[in-house]
Amino acid sequence: MASTAFAVMGTASGAAAASVCTVEYSVVGQWAGGYQGAVTVTNNSAALSGWSLGFDFPAGQVVSQGWGGKWSQSGASVTVVNESWNAALGTGAKVTGGFIASWTGANTAPTAFTLNGTPCDTGAPPTPTPTPSTTTPTPTPTAPTTPPTTPPTTPPTTPPTSPPPTPVTGAPELGVTGNKFTDQNGAVRRLLGVNRSGGEFMCVQGYGFFDGPVDDASVKAIADWKANTVRIPLNEECWLGLDNIKPEYRGANYVNAVKDLVTKVLAHGMTPVVELHWTHGQYTGNSAGCSDVHASCQKPMPGAQYTPAFWTSVANTFKNDKRVVFDLFNEPYPDRATSTATQAWSCWRDGGTCPGIGYEVAGMQDLVDAVRATGAKNLVLVPGIAYSNDLSQWRAYKPTDPAGNLAAAWHVYNFNTCADETCWNNTLAPVAAEVPLLAGEIGENTCGHAFIDRVMKWFDDRGLSYLGWTWNTWNCNSGPALISSYDGTPTAFGIGLRDHLRALTP
Repeated sequence: MASTAFAVMGTASGAAAASVCTVEYSVVGQWAGGYQGAVTVTNNSAALSGWSLGFDFPAGQVVSQGWGGKWSQSGASVTVVNESWNAALGTGAKVTGGFIASWTGANTAPTAFTLNGTPCDTGAPPTPTPTPSTTTPTPTPTAPTTPPTTPPTTPPTTPPTSPPPTPVTGAPELGVTGNKFTDQNGAVRRLLGVNRSGGEFMCVQGYGFFDGPVDDASVKAIADWKANTVRIPLNEECWLGLDNIKPEYRGANYVNAVKDLVTKVLAHGMTPVVELHWTHGQYTGNSAGCSDVHASCQKPMPGAQYTPAFWTSVANTFKNDKRVVFDLFNEPYPDRATSTATQAWSCWRDGGTCPGIGYEVAGMQDLVDAVRATGAKNLVLVPGIAYSNDLSQWRAYKPTDPAGNLAAAWHVYNFNTCADETCWNNTLAPVAAEVPLLAGEIGENTCGHAFIDRVMKWFDDRGLSYLGWTWNTWNCNSGPALISSYDGTPTAFGIGLRDHLRALTP
């Protein structure tokens, strides 16, 4: 069974409860032949260093996917066991997770639960309506926004276990189910791979489309590392064809070059992530990367003048292929321009006139709206602030997505503020318990891989996704370059990612 973050919530003090535990069970959404459920367990007794939840389905339901622990099922009996990292369950603490299951006839809720073999009290769960529906269920704010594109197929009546759906072959059409990426079969997927830098800077500097070759052999070399995802940074002025870009590298020529690379990535079974890296707008404040109004460096936020038009065009270009993922903006840092976290996060989401930024800002909500107005249903990634290293208020400020296909993006390097397990546990884990999380850039400036080894372990333990920066032949002593040759020869840094990806793939 698939497993991810069973989020441990804060402990509470008070009078002792009548039983050692309390369980609340609910149906979040239901469709013909399938549904999404949620279970919350409260520990009313002494603190636990490990836990196992047990219950029986009364009407033949069968779990096909679960998140929040190690899920298994034998006949009617379901068991959920903690992960190593969320084993501690203090007195008064709650742990919440969910699952996708099939049902036929009546979707009757279970009534008896045990925690480590001891019976629990049950809350008053809502009685699910057994009438099947072919429409997408309406989720709660902390639930997945859509069921799998193809609801789980009802298995034989009394299987010993419930096998997960078979992943599609090649690059998947990615959607969001709970806090997991899923393909069109409903199988859980992880995005694991590299960044392919160049499309953000070569055109604006007048040198070409990409840095180094992007022929079939060079793309195959990425796939040979057992990568399944390639993130492709872009430049909005080059895409939109603004006249400060050389004619041979702008507009249709640039768009066609990007489309050609996307096609090659897909042909090798990998997911292309098209990402807006450099944008128009003059910023000369704190941590400015350049004083140029043009898209020649990273700006604190995208501008309202061109970025919505960029995403409208990109979405129209790729909306008929849901295998292509949209990453809205590389590394927002409105926190460096504004004086308070509230101002920074409000600017991040809502845009407009932001303190410390001299141009009108397009907020993340503006960009989601621009994508969805085209009819595109593609997966959208939304980064945090502090150069995408801070997700502390991402859940509170996340934009609304009418398509329900939104995930969080995060970046980390050894020199960032949030660069240790304590910060990841405190700020990333709550986000990863609610939505899928992709570390769109991981790297270190040591020419080694000890730091990203820690990052990958933390993400592996939670079934999360990550991409190494970057598939370019730069000197790894001056930045995290993965390769010394486009045939895939790794640097001392890159060998850590390469060997790890190969070890993850059978």
